[in-house]
This record gives sequence, structure tokens and C-alpha cells, in this order.
Amino acid sequence: MEDKEIIELIRREVVPATGCTEPVAVALCCAYSAEALGMRPEKINLKLSANILKNAMGVGIPGTGMTGLPIAVALGALFGKSSDALEVLKDCTREKLAEARRFVDEGRIEIGLKEGISEKLYIEVECIAGERRSLAVISHSHTHLCHLESPEKLIYHEPGAESGSDEEEDENGLTLRRVWEFATTAPIESIEFINEARRLNENAAKRSLEGNYGHELGKTLSRPLGKGILGDSTFCHILSATSGACDARMAGADIPVMSNSGSGNQGIAATMPVVVFAEENHNTREELTRALILSHLTAIYIKKSLGRLSALCGCVVASTGSSCGITYLMGGNYEQIAYSVKNMVANLAGMVCDGAKPSCALKVSSGVSTAVLSALLAIQNKSVSSVEGIVEDDVDRTIHNLTRVGSKGMDQTDRLVLDIMTHKG
Repeated sequence: MEDKEIIELIRREVVPATGCTEPVAVALCCAYSAEALGMRPEKINLKLSANILKNAMGVGIPGTGMTGLPIAVALGALFGKSSDALEVLKDCTREKLAEARRFVDEGRIEIGLKEGISEKLYIEVECIAGERRSLAVISHSHTHLCHLESPEKLIYHEPGAESGSDEEEDENGLTLRRVWEFATTAPIESIEFINEARRLNENAAKRSLEGNYGHELGKTLSRPLGKGILGDSTFCHILSATSGACDARMAGADIPVMSNSGSGNQGIAATMPVVVFAEENHNTREELTRALILSHLTAIYIKKSLGRLSALCGCVVASTGSSCGITYLMGGNYEQIAYSVKNMVANLAGMVCDGAKPSCALKVSSGVSTAVLSALLAIQNKSVSSVEGIVEDDVDRTIHNLTRVGSKGMDQTDRLVLDIMTHKG
């Protein structure tokens, strides 16, 4: 890939998002459908893939104090603007929330599972008002509109919305070495934009200390009790800042974070460990900028092979990126970056995604703690070898072994997890 193509790729995959991206993507699809309807809907019918349902059931919706899909659906359809993309739920006022809650309480929303599809990211929204009907479909990625029709005409249609055609998407010619070369040699002025990820996600971490969000893991680690157990160390600060930002986001704090590959938690995990380490290691601004590019682009590279949604927790992918960034900030070379990836794959390959929820902060903290340990080993030229597990001598083959496990090997796990989640009690 040329440098220009890589920059476009990063700008496309690293974008601001307010709220968990699955319910936000549903709200965005509702906004598209309501706009096509041309009037206030009286009823909304949704058909969603199992992975969308799994990731939207237990997460807080920004600015509402509520959990789950119905309120996101109502807000997106009644007040959302499709032009706001993954910030479609911003600017939720008390009046808008009250009206949306009435819409939900009146039983105007039906949510069901879309059967017979292989695509893991699929959202279908039908808005109805009298005899008028509109339909919008988002598929493959959280903002990718595949189908839109108004009561009068078909506005847009892209074949293959239900086929799962992007699960084995070509990685655009990326390899880990190309990621490294770009991150360390690209003109600094061409990649400065990545520092917006630092600003947004650092703000989310600070915001978490101002309220009681989720399970308060970030606050707990920063309190005397947490410091007494883990110490007042860089390691503890990394865990606290990263999990704190996740606490706030998963609990529905009305703040944007910088996402990566359609996930705010992935964006946080690819950003905050690198930012905290750079600050406390006294790295230069340029070094931090390059480390952030290395972290985010590594996560994008892995995610392109894995697919948008899978049974493998996304923090494995993002934390692998941050381990590379930390290794670089320690003074590591390409071989040591590759070691950090192998160490991460050897440790976290089986972490299961059981939906987006406040306890994601715990998984994120597991991922970033492993990122630090993997970097510490890598900088000393210590790496898990090719006789161990799914690790191979070739780091890119190692990455693809991980993504094969996550995208193919864990399919049955994915179905079982959803079945458990939907049949509790």
C-alpha cells in the first residue's frame, strides 16, 4: 500500500463515536429509514444479526441513563441525523429523551433476529406511518448503508448485504512490516491527526473520575486501595486510565471517544496505554504520534482479517496494537515489535466476547496488562516460539492463525454465548 492509501484507511477506521457502536449503528440505520419515510414513524420494525443483538443488549445509551436497544431506536428514528454517522445520538436533551421514552412505552418498536444470514453485522429497519413504509439496511461495517428505499422508490441498493462477504476481507496489502515502516517513516505532519484520539480518549478517562460509571474499575485502581495493592506505578496508571475510559463509555456517558474499526473500546485500548506510557516515559510528541499510528494501524490490520464482529473479544486485537506501540516507545525495533505480537497471541487467543456491557472494562484491563507484559518481554528479545500453540515463526501467519480461530473456530462459541444470554433465568 502507498502511504496515501494507508492514511485514508486510518482516517476511515479511526473515527469519533458517542456510545457503544452497535446500538449507535442501529440508531443510525433508524435515522436513515425515518429520513426516507419523510415523516414521523408510527411503528418501527427491526431485524438484526445475532452479533448486533449480543453487543447491544446490556450497554448504556449516552445521555439517557437507560440500557439497551429500544431507547436508541426511538432517539435515532425521531431525532437522529444520518449525517452525524456514529455521533447520531449526540445532543440528547431532556425533552427529546421524554418523547423517545413515550414512543418506547407505547410499544411502537419490534426487535427480532434476522434469520438465514451469514453476515455478522446486519441491521434492517422498517419505519411505518399509515400506508407509508421505508426500509434501510446497514451491513458489513457500522456505517455502511447497503439498502435504502422510500415509500415512493428504491433510493439505493448494493447486492450482498446478507452474505457476510467482508468476513475474509483482503487486508489491502498490509503486513506487520509495512505497518512498522509506515509508522516510523511517514512524514510527521501527515500523521499528526492521530493525536485527536489521544485528546478524546484521555478526556473520557478523566471523565470517568467525575462520576460513578459502570463497575468503577478505573476509579478503584486509582484509589488508595488500588494503589496499595498494585502500587502507584506506570502499570497501574495504564490500567486505571484505560479501564476508566471504558467504564464511562459502557455506562452511557455522553462523551465521544475515538473508535478503531467500529469499536470505541478498541479505540480506547489502542490509545490510552500508549499515551500513559509515553507521558511517564518522557517520550517526545513525535514518538507518541508514531506509536499511536503503530498501535491503531496494527489493530486495523488484524481486524481486517478477523471481521467486524466475532466471538473473539476486540480488546485482544486493540491491546496487541498498544503492545506494539509501547514496545516502540521503549526503543524497540521491528523484530521486537513482532515478538510483542507473538507474546500477545500466545496469551489472549481465546478471550470470548459475550456482548458489550460495563464489565468490558475488566476485559480491557486484562488485555492492556498483557500488552505491557508482552512489551517487557519483547524489549528483552524474549518471544513465545513456534513450537508453542498457534504461534509461528512468521508473525503475519501468527496473526492469521489468531483471526482464523476468532472468525471460524469460535463460531459455535458465538452461538452458544448468545443462547445463554437470551435464555437466562
